Amino acid sequence: MPSPILLCTDGSDEAMDALAAGLDLLGPGSDYVLVTVADAPDPDVLSGTGHAGAEMTAGEFDLAVGRAHETARQVLADTEARLGIDDLEVRVLGGEPASAVCELAAELGARAIVIGTRGRGGLKRALLGSVSDYVVRNAPCTVVVTGAHSEA
Repeated sequence: MPSPILLCTDGSDEAMDALAAGLDLLGPGSDYVLVTVADAPDPDVLSGTGHAGAEMTAGEFDLAVGRAHETARQVLADTEARLGIDDLEVRVLGGEPASAVCELAAELGARAIVIGTRGRGGLKRALLGSVSDYVVRNAPCTVVVTGAHSEA
């Protein structure tokens, strides 16, 4: 596969709007990989931290991971249907979303990443962090950030 463009989604309407805007900007004729990150529980829930014991059994953890991946696959299927792009590769990633996207971009030799932002301004972004901010600062390729902007 030539250097693909990663299309990142969390399944929200804002993410869909961001992808549509990014695709309009980039135009047709590219290889795309549609990506989402499964919202699985942190493995620390199995062992606990500090004085706290485990929060989940191994069986409960496996079920939660399975549900997270199932939900992620449904997000990709819904987004793929809405985008209407032929021959779209889809990937469910695990781990922390921002670093997982950057790692995949490096692994695939991606030429660009399209990602949305909810438009959090200054103070909110500084306090809450931002996946798109991290990706812009750490991606090994061009990043197209699209989406609505609001005041902080």
